[in-house]
Amino acid sequence: MIHRFVFHNDRLLPVEEVRLSPGQAGLLNGWGLFTTIRIFSGIPFAFERHWKRLKRDSERTHCPFPFDPAEVRGKLDRLLRANQVREGCARIYAVYNQGFWSSNENFPPADLILYSSDLPSYREPVRLGLRENGRHAASPLAGVKVTSWLNNVWNLQQAHQAGFDETVMLNERGEVSECTAANIFCVRGERVYTPPLDSGCLSGITRSVLLEIGAGVGAPVAERTLLPEDLYSADEVFISSTNRSMLGVSEIHGHRMASAPGPITLRLEKAFADYVRAYIESTSAASGHR
Repeated sequence: MIHRFVFHNDRLLPVEEVRLSPGQAGLLNGWGLFTTIRIFSGIPFAFERHWKRLKRDSERTHCPFPFDPAEVRGKLDRLLRANQVREGCARIYAVYNQGFWSSNENFPPADLILYSSDLPSYREPVRLGLRENGRHAASPLAGVKVTSWLNNVWNLQQAHQAGFDETVMLNERGEVSECTAANIFCVRGERVYTPPLDSGCLSGITRSVLLEIGAGVGAPVAERTLLPEDLYSADEVFISSTNRSMLGVSEIHGHRMASAPGPITLRLEKAFADYVRAYIESTSAASGHR
């Protein structure tokens, strides 16, 4: 559940006082962007990576994004203090305000919305279903994190109704792309593979860190086209996301994994935790954060 205070454009308000209008065409059409940021010790982890992805996605979607990162970071810090968040997560939204069904209200080109929440609970190991044609890799918007999120939440609901925690989304070529809200990895020996971006998957923040740090701990992570059979026959499978970091997978569509979480998953999980710790310490020292 989201916390009480919300930043809406330039105002920090109680959630019940935030007004979004039916005249905001992007709100009702799902024309907008968002990202979810993990908060550690009151600090937004990897803010710079999230901002870079938001800027890139704004160009692809033609969604105005006239915001200054330092100003938004300052607003986010104020929000976290108001909501007394030390450990949790936050979201940054940009909602496009133009379109045929827009009103004549004096809106900015895009609304900025910031809010925070506690971390959702997850169990480990996770059980994954399988969804054919869950991703359209050929779409010009493939891999963009947009507010029109129905395909994701609908498929997640279907997975839950079938008794799974998440589901593997295949693209139109039958290749593994990702889960509804997580990237996916498989392990063979001491090498780790994850689908390439042209599979239609999101360029996840945790994914990007693992691609950089894996080799340094003897578990290099590389992009490779994967089929469901590659997951079924893997030594280990795990998923990653901002809120979950990394979770071992024990089953995919009725196929059971040998170990979850396995030794390589645990090694990468420790390396990622060390990376987060170093980032938080460095950011805290640079900003004088307490």
